[in-house]
Amino acid sequence: MAQPRVVIIGAGPAGVRCAEAFVAAGLKPTVIDEGRRDGGQIYRRQPANFSRSYATLYGTEAGRAEALHASFDRLHGRVDYLPQTLAWNISEGRVHLMHHDGAPRASSVAYDILVLCTGATDRLMPTPGWEYAGTYTLGAAQVALKSQAVAIGRRIVFLGSGPLLYLVASQYIKAGAQVAAVLDTSALALQWRALPKLCARPGLLWKGMLLLRAIRRAGVPIVRGVTPIQITGDAENGVQGVRYRTAAGTEHQLACDTVAMGYHLRAETQLADLARCAFGFDAASRQWLPQIDEQGRSSVAGVYLAGDGVRIRGADAAENAGRLAALAALADHGYAAAPRQTEQLLRQQLPMEDFRLGLQQAFPWPAGQAAALPDTAVICRCEGISAGELRAVVNLNGAREANRAKAFSRVGMGRCQGRYCGHAGAEVIAAALGCPIAEVGRLRTQAPVKPLAFNVVEEPQ
Repeated sequence: MAQPRVVIIGAGPAGVRCAEAFVAAGLKPTVIDEGRRDGGQIYRRQPANFSRSYATLYGTEAGRAEALHASFDRLHGRVDYLPQTLAWNISEGRVHLMHHDGAPRASSVAYDILVLCTGATDRLMPTPGWEYAGTYTLGAAQVALKSQAVAIGRRIVFLGSGPLLYLVASQYIKAGAQVAAVLDTSALALQWRALPKLCARPGLLWKGMLLLRAIRRAGVPIVRGVTPIQITGDAENGVQGVRYRTAAGTEHQLACDTVAMGYHLRAETQLADLARCAFGFDAASRQWLPQIDEQGRSSVAGVYLAGDGVRIRGADAAENAGRLAALAALADHGYAAAPRQTEQLLRQQLPMEDFRLGLQQAFPWPAGQAAALPDTAVICRCEGISAGELRAVVNLNGAREANRAKAFSRVGMGRCQGRYCGHAGAEVIAAALGCPIAEVGRLRTQAPVKPLAFNVVEEPQ
């Protein structure tokens, strides 16, 4: 029997463990990685000429990061690893690639088994002024610190909600940066109510509490239940401060030259869409996610999904999901099943799913902010489209669905392909229509999923 051609997209926690399982079964998978080195975003490796310790880089997750990196190092020569490679389209059983490890070049690779371990990106809610220079996502702030060993500004405000908000703020404090404040849109009462679900993973909950303690000990104020009003500044000088309203209704302004913002995460689902996987609406997170079975099988034969690219459960859950997807694919293609290992992994995932739901309850997506945005607020930074312009295509042109509104307004047609404006834009549409967010639908993915260079040479297939 000819060995199946296995392609794994992503070399974070899910992708590494997935590749490990295929190699253990005697296969040599192709691992496509947009990054320079394995590890994904959470365990992003520093450049080879940097010498910071694992404890410095990853804190309480240093052991897991080091173990994952060591595992992938042992796979070298047993996988076909393609770093600095963008998977920009999937069609007719092939993944189309753009390589950036030298002069840009294009190629494609065929697959019998495709495992998408695409991870997640920041989920953003626009705030008036977020288009000014000096506004970063939490993920970008983290990349700057890990990969370049630099801070994004001299005086930084962290704005948003979710565990990543506190993690990146604590990393900046530890690195010696000046953090002006952490502004959390989630109320403390919601976080207390979510404790029963969060206690499903007491170790992780304890790590979160340690992060809070470290931030407080550094003298950085944590303000919960805030409503962002404006990121102040101008187009010439960039960010100059943040205005916000407290839960008690009082307005405050903080001086800063940089804002790092994010509202938990959104699954990176574009490639699953291009692979024609079915999606369903997840009410807990108010977003559309690919449909999978408990092991990661999608609705398309031969296509499997694992990690934060399909469910935001964290790095250790992503490792389990990567293994589960590989085991499912191996069993589906005639290799020996591993029911005991599969059962054990599935049991381990149960408290992780409870914890995921707890996080959604503790740090909810602030959908109401979209409805309250002034008409002048920019929704789509790529195309410069305001909330008022988007509301106009709903009210005047009858655009009742996300893709129709995109066609009329260009929201989601820019460089990010709707990654950063799509969720908030859908909330604006739903509020204008007075309908449930699920009825607005989701933006359909178009290839290429990210911008491509023109001056490329295509390699022969």
